Amino acid sequence: MASAQTPWTGPFQLPTLDRLKAEVPASVVPLDIARRWLGDFTNALRSQPVLLGPLFLEDAFWRDLLALSWDFRSIQSSANIAKYLDAHISSSGLRSLTLCEDSLWAPVLRTPYPDLALLQLSFRFETAAGAGTGTCRLVPIESGEWKAYTIFTCLETLHGFPERIGSLRDRDMYQASWEDTRRAGLEFADGRPAVVIIGAGHCGLELAARLKAIGVRTLVVEKSPRVGDNWRNRYKSLRLHDTVWYDHLPYMPFPSTWPVYAPGAKLGNWLESYAEALDLDVWTSSRVQSANWNAEKKTWALTVRRGEAIRQLQANHLVFATGLNGSIPYSPTIPEQERFKGQVLHSSQFTSPESFRGKKVVVVGACSSAHDISRDCMNYGIDVTMFQRSSTCMVSAEAIGQLVLGMYGEGTSLEYADHVGAATPFAVTRQLHQRAFPHFAATIDKELLDGLARVGFRTNLGPDNAGIMPMVQTRAGGYYLDTGASQEIIDGKIKLKSGGTIAAFTESALRFSDGSELPADIVIFATGFSNPRDVVKDVCSPEVYAKVKPVWGLDDEGELNSVWRGSGHEGLWFALGNLSTARFWTRLLALQIKAYEEGLLKVAS
Repeated sequence: MASAQTPWTGPFQLPTLDRLKAEVPASVVPLDIARRWLGDFTNALRSQPVLLGPLFLEDAFWRDLLALSWDFRSIQSSANIAKYLDAHISSSGLRSLTLCEDSLWAPVLRTPYPDLALLQLSFRFETAAGAGTGTCRLVPIESGEWKAYTIFTCLETLHGFPERIGSLRDRDMYQASWEDTRRAGLEFADGRPAVVIIGAGHCGLELAARLKAIGVRTLVVEKSPRVGDNWRNRYKSLRLHDTVWYDHLPYMPFPSTWPVYAPGAKLGNWLESYAEALDLDVWTSSRVQSANWNAEKKTWALTVRRGEAIRQLQANHLVFATGLNGSIPYSPTIPEQERFKGQVLHSSQFTSPESFRGKKVVVVGACSSAHDISRDCMNYGIDVTMFQRSSTCMVSAEAIGQLVLGMYGEGTSLEYADHVGAATPFAVTRQLHQRAFPHFAATIDKELLDGLARVGFRTNLGPDNAGIMPMVQTRAGGYYLDTGASQEIIDGKIKLKSGGTIAAFTESALRFSDGSELPADIVIFATGFSNPRDVVKDVCSPEVYAKVKPVWGLDDEGELNSVWRGSGHEGLWFALGNLSTARFWTRLLALQIKAYEEGLLKVAS
């Protein structure tokens, strides 16, 4: 658990040139500055962490992912950073800092805005437990010196347990039947996988792949008949809103022919191929019926229904990979629903509007699923109305493309892009986006937002005008990345009712608190899902559930609660997020589990 740091009470603002009364010399040589700063930093680490203060801005950040402590930490202020280092330098064994000077990782001066200059340098390091990469961003000050504004350290490997990939891949020439070996391994006849993952979506499969690569026996339990059914069984028009370059899976990237925005069913087929190609152990048509924790043995006793058979398993770790929005659909309770003679369903039950022809459809909600479903209905010539209950954070796919320009695209390095993206604490990202999203609204998205305003669709720029990222981090909803449905609303092809409160159902409509009615034959609630923490109730005891901390949202330091890290209960983990999130964070969760399995975590602690 993160120890308390003294709250930063000063103003929180970006280190602009005006604020620091600084300027960037025309002849700046990033490599020279990086070498000098990292040398001073290394010397201070060897002596006393308190001497690091002059190397940092007073309001600097240090984001540490498993390198100095076995947790995710974002430490703000040079004083707190010194305290953190003083507490963890010795036990972590941080050492062997080496500046990266190759072309991809070499020091570089970046100017995301004309008044913001960041000299970015990266370094490799070792700890008692393993090795990793760090990245620091320096800013100039009035004296001409360069000080650290952010520093990032991330553990990537454990000593003695490298991933068995590339030159370390399996070279066994043993001639036993591969099919027989796979079949026997999949059975888990001894009943002792080290890890059981509930859910064979992308998070569950990517984590299983990471664990397999470092030698951890893992079983994935999936309720559907086939891997990928969680995508195949959703609405037929579903496509990813993130691009192919952003969504590659570890060890098996998409082929160069893959579409920019993948259809959901196509992704489902790819996940099935992924599990097969990587020899992942998945039980389909299976459910974990109960999971009981033995505090003395530190193991889970699991009852699993596999088809018609019941299996008893023991595992050291139980991972819930059941989706960011949990597995329990949420629909508001509307009075007099029993009077309604039409059909009521949740967006998770919607697959195709083909049977809705000739009927009036009302979609309750105005975020991603609501837009996709409404557009799908419109494409079938169906009379569809979207009911917007509150404003939506709206941004175009083109604007998001500008935001990640140069990071994710043809020929870019995923390892580099993922690392550099994670190197920015969420609080700093929020400040940067407070500039970006109002700019998008006034330029790239102006015509779109003006058109929506004309027809009464209410939009917002997210908390503190920082766009969709805070919505993702805190609510995992409340936004729409526009891929075309907004124009259909502007053109009136998707009808809109914005504002008001549903008071009750009638026999053939929704009645609102102002007395107005919206005729409907079919009502679809695109109103999200329960908190992912609630899925624990399905298989674990109330005592276990009570120990699980809040899941998702940000903690006091600005790190995600209970996801990819300790959940509050021993041996219980959550793997949640989109494909890009899973690609980066599954490695970190796999390292934690492996460290527990090998006893390294206790030694390092």
